[in-house]
Amino acid sequence: MTFPIGGIPPVGVGAVTGVAGSNRGTPAAEGADGGFAAVLAASFDKLQATQAVTSDLAVQAATGDLKDVHDYMIASAESGVATEMVVTIKNQAVAAFNEIMRMQI
Repeated sequence: MTFPIGGIPPVGVGAVTGVAGSNRGTPAAEGADGGFAAVLAASFDKLQATQAVTSDLAVQAATGDLKDVHDYMIASAESGVATEMVVTIKNQAVAAFNEIMRMQI
């Protein structure tokens, strides 16, 4: 499998397996892949890989070894968007947990 930008795997909702508009017939709905924790862990792994590639491209740009500067710029933007997405998911999960904790039994 080849990735479009310097070997960077796509990160986003469409890139996460087990997430779909409908839960019918998806592995996440059947519990085959471990559920939310597995999807979250995979998202963190993909984010870390994206940031590592961006860091490598930044080093290449600083040393003058980078042939196409646009690869770094695209990777940097993609890494920023992926980071914002993961932080937003984390914030929503914390908010949901806090809401559950406020519920009366």
